[in-house]
Amino acid sequence: MTQVTLHVNGQTTVHDIADNMLLVDYIRETLGLTGTHIGCDTSQCGACVVHVNGVSVKSCTMLAAQADGAEITTIEGISSGDELHPMQQAFHDQHGLQCGYCTPGMVMSAIELVEKNSTPSEAEIREGLEGNICRCTGYHNIVKAVQSAATKMTK
Repeated sequence: MTQVTLHVNGQTTVHDIADNMLLVDYIRETLGLTGTHIGCDTSQCGACVVHVNGVSVKSCTMLAAQADGAEITTIEGISSGDELHPMQQAFHDQHGLQCGYCTPGMVMSAIELVEKNSTPSEAEIREGLEGNICRCTGYHNIVKAVQSAATKMTK
C-alpha cells in the first residue's frame, strides 16, 4: 500500500492505495468521479484523458502513485457551477457528440490543444485529437466544436 496526496478539481485527497492502482481507477472508484471513462484499457481510445499538472494524460496509462502531489483536473472540474466550460458548451452547440462516451476525454484533450494554440486550423485540431477515438461521429462536428470554443476561450 502507498499513501497518495492528489489535488483533484481543487480538492486535496489523501488515500492509501494499492501500488498498482491506475489513476483512472483512483478517480472513478476511490473518488467516485465517473465522468472519466474507461474505454479500451490499452491507451488507444482517449476516453480517460484528464489533466495532470495542466497536461492531457490518458489516466489508464498512469499509476495513481505516479501522480502523488499533482494537480489533477477531470471533466467534473472544468465547469463553473452550472455554467459549462466553453469547450463543453461548444460540443453541445455544435453537436460534437453522439453517444457521449468519448466526449469527456475529447473535451479535455481539446482544452489543452486550444490553450497551446488559440487559433488551431482544422488540420491542427485533427492532429491534436489524434489520440482520441470516436466510434459514432465523422469528427466533422467535433472539429467545429473545437474551433467554436477556441474563439470563446481566447477572449
